[in-house]
Amino acid sequence: MKALVIGGSGFIGTSLISCLLDEGHDIVIFDKNPSKTFPERTVLGDVRDIDSLNSVLAGVDVVYNLAAEHRDDVTPTSLYYDVNVQGAKNIVEAVEINGIRKIIFTSSVAVYGLNRPNPSEGDPTSPFNHYGKSKLQAEQVFDDWADKGAPRSLVTVRPVVVFGEGNRGNVYNLVKQIESGRFMMVGRGENRKSMAYVGNVARFLTDTLKFGEGRHLFNVATKPDLTVNEQVTLIKSELGIKGKTRRLPYWAGLVGGYVFDVFAKLTGTKTSISSIRIRKFCANTAVATDALDSIGFRSPYTIEEGLKRTIANLEQDIYFEGGG
Repeated sequence: MKALVIGGSGFIGTSLISCLLDEGHDIVIFDKNPSKTFPERTVLGDVRDIDSLNSVLAGVDVVYNLAAEHRDDVTPTSLYYDVNVQGAKNIVEAVEINGIRKIIFTSSVAVYGLNRPNPSEGDPTSPFNHYGKSKLQAEQVFDDWADKGAPRSLVTVRPVVVFGEGNRGNVYNLVKQIESGRFMMVGRGENRKSMAYVGNVARFLTDTLKFGEGRHLFNVATKPDLTVNEQVTLIKSELGIKGKTRRLPYWAGLVGGYVFDVFAKLTGTKTSISSIRIRKFCANTAVATDALDSIGFRSPYTIEEGLKRTIANLEQDIYFEGGG
């Protein structure tokens, strides 16, 4: 099968392509940046440019869309909608022109919002930021395409925070802070978070090639969920770090986040601390994986194995931004 992986030069895309190649599929990467791992398979282009999309879709059987603006500090905010929503519209138009009938789209659990009680795929959505709102709008674009009739197949995957070797996103930053001795727990650390190891996500995305026509929706996480306290304890153990964790009340951490917000706005400087990141860190972000469980999917790696593999390869040469 020939697959076009839009956004395939990134963290999840690189692991996915390795899985797809292992199964003998023909892969083309479409990305703004060349793949560090598979440069010979990369066609440079932008999802906002429908002409460049059309030029690479001839003979393609399935399109994976992993492209997204996802950071918390994207400016201007219109970029979320230009890339995530208009990009989806361009993909739909291009696959229609080329007669493609299968799309696999990586959305996000950000569509549920914060502090939801373990939302499953059938629960209402309530995104709280532009990233979540734009992802939800993109889902609707693809849903509308899938509902037009004829034998079409749409798989929408809502991953939680994805981590693994080479990623420098949320989990990497947490590990590095703990390793440096600068980490300070904001809040009680009793909030529970779903995470997903990249090897498990890539495996599932590869398996979705077998799904038939219709719409398919999945939350993707590596269970069981851990509290932030449990994450920190596991990471400290793997790093061989002992001693108590310093703590800061939630209200104090949030005030500090607002101070950094003001500083960033006045200076135009992007900082690693912000009010939204404090809110996300202290929020419950666990999700249910009812649909995943119903098809009997089993993750190849446990959450502990994923963290150990990540920490063991913390400073590998090839790394990717984002993943959170």
